[in-house]
Amino acid sequence: MDEQSPMAPWRDLGGGTYWLSLEPLRLNIGLVIGTERALVVDTGEGPRQARQILDAVREKTELPLVVVNTHAHYDHYFGNAVFAAAGVTEFWAHENAAFTIATHGEEGRAEVARAEAGGREPEMAEGQGEHTEIVVPQAIVRDQPVLVDLGGQSVTLFYLGRGHTDGDLLVGTSTTLFTGDLVEEGSYPEFGDAYPEEWADVLRHISALRHRYEHLVPGHGGLCTDVAVRTMAETMATAVRSARQATRESPNDATKAIPILPYGPEQSRLFISRLKAASSLH
Repeated sequence: MDEQSPMAPWRDLGGGTYWLSLEPLRLNIGLVIGTERALVVDTGEGPRQARQILDAVREKTELPLVVVNTHAHYDHYFGNAVFAAAGVTEFWAHENAAFTIATHGEEGRAEVARAEAGGREPEMAEGQGEHTEIVVPQAIVRDQPVLVDLGGQSVTLFYLGRGHTDGDLLVGTSTTLFTGDLVEEGSYPEFGDAYPEEWADVLRHISALRHRYEHLVPGHGGLCTDVAVRTMAETMATAVRSARQATRESPNDATKAIPILPYGPEQSRLFISRLKAASSLH
């Protein structure tokens, strides 16, 4: 019998938009209900969690579904196969995310195994059992925004540039902006696939857009304010400057920047590594 993670009830954000938070990662799922279709933002870390999400969606609506994957990290798209089995044929993502899922999706199983030592998604980690295949989004967003018509309202899918990954998609409704992991609440940013200097610029962009939306739902954690997004942007920009300065002073030992960065040791190492990979440090 599947062990289910605790799930908070849907929170109504107005305009047919709902938000669901799942433990233990505080993963946020979005639902937007039109008159003809409904759109689901992210599908979880494997079939067990995806079934929970789908069951919760079906408590709200029986309309045909569209899925958006905000980016190509396993906890946001490894549930796609459950939705495909339920009849979903339209999976949206940015082109870079879709490419990463197509070419490196199988590698994510090792991340599931490492992150899920407690056995939350053993079938997904092993690639065995029902609905454990990698489903690649085929509805593609590039540089221009895309409007997805749900009947009675549209959802805007748009890309502001590289940040948490090279393919972070934002989802805007009449009341709410879903940011994926471009914004996280209550934890350090995850820099494993990031472009820190560009990410700071994207966060400034998000902050400037906030007047259009009543709510901002991050990829993980609670709702975020303008102040939180601006602070995240300013902190990241300051960290970029600090890391550059430290590297100029100690060009053969970039790790000397770690103690002065505003993140934990592990995230600081990743931060420096990703800055170097993006050729931002000279």
